[in-house]
Amino acid sequence: MSQSSPQYPQSSPYPQAPVPPGHGAPVAARNGLGIASLVLGIVGAVSGLIPFLFWLAAVLGLTGLILGLAGRGRAKRGEATNKGVATSGVVLGLLALVLAAIGAFLTFKLVGDAVKELDKATSSVGSTPGAAGGTDGKAGGGAGEAKGEGTGETLGAGDSAVYDDDLTVTVSKPTPYTPGAYAVGHTKGNKAYKVTVVIENAGKEKFDATLTTVTARAGEDGVEAESVYDDTVGLGFSGTVMPGKKATVQFAFDAPPTAEALTVEVGPGILHDSSQWDLKL
Repeated sequence: MSQSSPQYPQSSPYPQAPVPPGHGAPVAARNGLGIASLVLGIVGAVSGLIPFLFWLAAVLGLTGLILGLAGRGRAKRGEATNKGVATSGVVLGLLALVLAAIGAFLTFKLVGDAVKELDKATSSVGSTPGAAGGTDGKAGGGAGEAKGEGTGETLGAGDSAVYDDDLTVTVSKPTPYTPGAYAVGHTKGNKAYKVTVVIENAGKEKFDATLTTVTARAGEDGVEAESVYDDTVGLGFSGTVMPGKKATVQFAFDAPPTAEALTVEVGPGILHDSSQWDLKL
């Protein structure tokens, strides 16, 4: 009888590192939630700086906040190693939510004001002003009174343009003006003239004067008279004119030396038609 050879266990060609008792193989850190939270928080906070993107800031901020809290939970359990990153994501998520709330308030307020102004403009019939006789800046009847829209009539020095919402615009008589040494818009050999424009709000709603435009033309050919800017004239209207208040601004225009008249046009915003004054020089 043949005898079988004894079987010996095969040894691995590579040595095996002993595993300490009570410990398994190392597990990779799960830092994905913290990183995602930080990225979403940054994008959300930047979006919150733009009022019309408040909705995007709210979505990203809320998502970043939730992921950041979950990432902090993983770090506490020892499953992640980026607790600081997750905490930053939580803070930025909260900041994005705050900016989103502010942006929503500003957006709805601006839209509400625009709708209110539009309703007021469409409900009024004929917003072109009439002329006010005299120089006291108050509305009044007279031979030069313009009624309805698009009459094409012009006003004289000291006359007032009165709109249906009780907004009054008055332009004074032009006076010679000497531009400063660093003035812009004045051409050597031309003459500069200064006019005073007064906006009075006798209505019940505040008036935004920021978009008010004041331009001029000079001479028989109606050549545009360039605006003169220095430290006292040409800065334009700004801010809001509250009910019962006035705003006064001085403007200067450059005209050829042969010009005998200056036509000044004032446009008090996009919801009011422009008015013109023919001013003798």
